[in-house]
Amino acid sequence: MIRGTFVFLHRWVGLLMAVFLIIVGLTGSLLAFHHELEHVFAPEFYATPRPGVPPLDFATLMERAPPIPHARIIGAQWNGIDQAQINYRPEKDPATGKPYDLGFNQLCVDPWTGDELGRRMIGDYSKSSNFMRFIYKLHVALLVSGPGTLILGIVAVLWTLDCFNGFYLTLPVSFSGFWRKWKAAWVIKRGAGAYRLNLDLHRASGLWLWPMLFIFAWSSVMFNLRPLYDWTMSRFMHHYSILDEVMKLKDIPMRAAKPVPALEPRAALEAAQRLAAEQAKTQGHGAPEPTQFLYMEPFGVYMYAARSSAPRDGFLEERPSLITIDGDTGAPADVPFLRLTEKQELVDRWLVALHVAGVFGLPYKIFVCVLGLVITLLSATGVYLWWKKLEARRFRKRRGSSARAPRESLAAD
Repeated sequence: MIRGTFVFLHRWVGLLMAVFLIIVGLTGSLLAFHHELEHVFAPEFYATPRPGVPPLDFATLMERAPPIPHARIIGAQWNGIDQAQINYRPEKDPATGKPYDLGFNQLCVDPWTGDELGRRMIGDYSKSSNFMRFIYKLHVALLVSGPGTLILGIVAVLWTLDCFNGFYLTLPVSFSGFWRKWKAAWVIKRGAGAYRLNLDLHRASGLWLWPMLFIFAWSSVMFNLRPLYDWTMSRFMHHYSILDEVMKLKDIPMRAAKPVPALEPRAALEAAQRLAAEQAKTQGHGAPEPTQFLYMEPFGVYMYAARSSAPRDGFLEERPSLITIDGDTGAPADVPFLRLTEKQELVDRWLVALHVAGVFGLPYKIFVCVLGLVITLLSATGVYLWWKKLEARRFRKRRGSSARAPRESLAAD
């Protein structure tokens, strides 16, 4: 009776999730090689690498960036070694009170010359250069931010629970000859028919890859239903809740917004770099490598992000440290909201890194790509098994009806 209930839940929860898991599985396979595929679909946005030649600093890139009517340059960032991005803020149209439409939201330049490589509107999926952005948006929000994220969060919760249910259903019903019977669930029988082959693929793939399937399911909950993730993790360990920290900040007075800072970008960048170097020296680290420089109008500060050369936590990349300085004076400025990113738990960082193939190099990228296909396979074989059992039930029902018909006819005579 209990096992039958779990079979029922596994069948119908699996059917409910199937389409969504096929979508995230296929798109996830592509996203494992996001950077490489971006070069394929949008090669014009990447410069030819120049080994041994240092790139220009952020201030120089901003000075060489093309002027855009009705927009101000507010920062620059690296998007890999062969692409830099200039960030613009559109001015408001006095007639409408709304920001001017610049016709793009990403402008990329050559890191070594500052020459423009291209500009595009991220979100315009009619352009082939946005193909990987389309795949990403489909993967994280089904192309609809908000409702799509919530749907995928619910699917992630069901997927996490079903990981345990599916594992339980592979176990033998009785303890007599337990290991001998369970061994059959781990292998794919050679020369089997279509139904048995699909059953073996569904069962054995889920067993062999169970730990990673669980990691991807639970990390999906972290991405899409963060409050539930934080609450659950806090039941098992001391866990930092981003939502709780955000609530604590609501009563802290915000810095005054300032549309245009008094400090020029080059002077601000030099001040931020000095602070970053002093901070690294105090901590016994080498000179940090810059990743982003941005003027944040809502806080009236320049934000400088630099990646430290400190020892790594295992295989994890060090998180960029943030330096914030007053946009008028260049003095250090405290922006508590920005410090939230520096408090991420180690377990959260590992889940993120494993989910986005950010560790272990090319071998792990290949593994994540294959795992996405396996997730698709598990969903497809599950639907096939349900369909074949449905056909069998319908066949038995028809046969039973045809067997009763002669007897009823004789009784009537």
